[in-house]
Amino acid sequence: MKHLFSADAADFSTEELSAARLAHGFPPDEQVMVCKAVAHYWRARNIPTHYPDALFVAAQLKSMRADSSTIVAALVGSNVFIDRLPIEQVSKEFGDEIGQLTQEVRWINELSMDDVLVEGHLGSQDKTELLRRMLLAMVNDMRVVLVKLAYRTQRLYDLAVIDDNDDQKVSVAQETLRIFAPLANRLGLGQLKWELEDVAFRIVEPQAYKRIARALEENRKDRELYVRNFVVGLEKQLSDSDLANADVLGRPKHIYSIWKKMRAKRIEFDDLFDVRAVRVMVDSVQQCYGVLGVVHSCWQPISREFDDYIAKPKANGYQSLHTAVIGPMGKAVEVQIRTHAMNDDAENGVAAHWAYKEGASVDASIQRSINSLKQLLEGNDEQLVEDFAQHIDEARVYVFTPKGEVVDLVVGSTPLDFAYHVHSEIGHRCRGAKVNGSIVPLTYALRNGDQIEVLTTREGAPSRDWLTKSLGFLKSSRARGKVRAWFNTQDHAQHVIDGRAIVDRELKRLKTSSVSIDTLAHRLKMDKPTDLYACVGRNEITSAQIAGAIDHLSEPAERLIKNQKPLKKPASGAISVRGVGNLLTQMAVCCKPVPHDAIVGFITRGKGVSIHRADCKNILNLREDERERLIDVEWGSDTTGEYRVEIQVEAFDRVGLIRDVSTAVANYRVDVVAMQTLTNEDEQIATMKIALQISAMADLVPLMDKLRQLRNVHSVERII
Repeated sequence: MKHLFSADAADFSTEELSAARLAHGFPPDEQVMVCKAVAHYWRARNIPTHYPDALFVAAQLKSMRADSSTIVAALVGSNVFIDRLPIEQVSKEFGDEIGQLTQEVRWINELSMDDVLVEGHLGSQDKTELLRRMLLAMVNDMRVVLVKLAYRTQRLYDLAVIDDNDDQKVSVAQETLRIFAPLANRLGLGQLKWELEDVAFRIVEPQAYKRIARALEENRKDRELYVRNFVVGLEKQLSDSDLANADVLGRPKHIYSIWKKMRAKRIEFDDLFDVRAVRVMVDSVQQCYGVLGVVHSCWQPISREFDDYIAKPKANGYQSLHTAVIGPMGKAVEVQIRTHAMNDDAENGVAAHWAYKEGASVDASIQRSINSLKQLLEGNDEQLVEDFAQHIDEARVYVFTPKGEVVDLVVGSTPLDFAYHVHSEIGHRCRGAKVNGSIVPLTYALRNGDQIEVLTTREGAPSRDWLTKSLGFLKSSRARGKVRAWFNTQDHAQHVIDGRAIVDRELKRLKTSSVSIDTLAHRLKMDKPTDLYACVGRNEITSAQIAGAIDHLSEPAERLIKNQKPLKKPASGAISVRGVGNLLTQMAVCCKPVPHDAIVGFITRGKGVSIHRADCKNILNLREDERERLIDVEWGSDTTGEYRVEIQVEAFDRVGLIRDVSTAVANYRVDVVAMQTLTNEDEQIATMKIALQISAMADLVPLMDKLRQLRNVHSVERII
């Protein structure tokens, strides 16, 4: 992969050339500042640094039409100048504004999001403060984050040409996809977003990247010829319609967006509508719709592929018309239509609007981005990190109150999210909702244009189930924080009672009789069981975390063989047998153990070792003379594969019960091996036994939680 500016390297090969290129177009006094910063750069350019080349960063910012202060701060903001050019000297040579901007650039360049996020969760109070400071820097001067994004882009290009696929390289790319690319999108920096995503994707998923790139390359010649012919035909049609001033060109498709669309829609490369793409740019909004009419009159439109982002812009201010048509030879073509100003905004976003430069009013879309970042600083520390990732994501849904007021929520939000957005008390007392006049469940996913009416009780309290993500009651981390805060104010004794009931229920549901409460509490970093119960009661520890802890407690709790030697480390296979290598093992059909159930081996006659759960009734009821054939086993490092388990659902027998259960199971994409339903007609109780193929016991938790929420379901538990 070539460096971003390698094609223009000659334009920046000397101090004079680079100064002339970067200073071009600025007023004389600003040109002097840029040239002075370039001179500092060339004097320090041979000093080793782990940062990307500051000159390439400045050149990228120049191409985005950044102001002179931003370019100067990018040049002297590298770590090589920390000792050579202190902030006091920067302020003296370039003024206080650039001095302050440079200080923020140096600080934010030193900050790694790995210091803030630990697997997407809050690392510590100090790390939260780092994130808070970064947000404040962005809010106070958006140019700081613009420079950071340019540095990150250049760093990715540097890493992409390194052959070693080390953990740090992948970590930087993952961090980019999780944090910085969505942030660029929120600020409307379209071109920068695509660069960040494509290069990071190449590092994180090299095989998938090469596969899609190869598919694009294999069809490139035919595709480019097809697009050229389509452009010629469209230009002729536009000229005949008095739209001859329109600029029509083929639009490059970005590999990461192709991969995301293929994965989201579960389609193959050949099934994509927008591999062949054209962009049309005109002078006015009226002409945009005129072009749309011409396109739809000449070729058959694909109705489900039309989006009007001019009438309803995206949250980051993006505006354009998107349509797809069946072009010549029956091939799909995507057409984007926008004004030249819209295209400039789409490519450069906040960089195209340096409103503060001359005291002009801030662009509305930029102000929305700033306001969304400011909102993050109003929350508590526990939800700051999750809110950050959620707020910088572009996907939003716009709904209405009964009075017609617009409410902006994250996509996937429910009526309960809406209630908590209105007021915490409304959320606590919410017991139902009407959408467009019809009653809907609280898990209903809101859509653009929905009108919501919240149904409340006079006195009410939130349900603990609202905090379980897999049940789908709440999408917003802010709303979950309000529910969590309510439970945290309740009586400690009640927390212990509630938590004990939840833990007992989970242990029973997962058939984990061999794990003691003390062991489980220790695994979850609790001193004693009552502390565990209290945390579970306050929902600080979830059912999924309990299941995960049980999964890791792989040491058999019941020692059925005495005076045995210590176990060896797990073998490379799924099961490790003490003191024996390459011995045939098989899973017992009577209890069907799943990683990481407590297990024990039984030496059969001629069939190797049969692996049973430690609480299997056949093992517990063995005759004394057969117990000598038991052998100690444990799960090895390779536990991948499919395992059969059975769960039992008891519910009031009603019309649609089997349909609802089947739909819930299908939504979790687990393989159903068998399903049997028995009905007690006297008591009207249906007992359903469902056999499933899963890869680990923890996979059952969200499914069992969802089944338990179905109407009229009394209990859900694992039976084998």
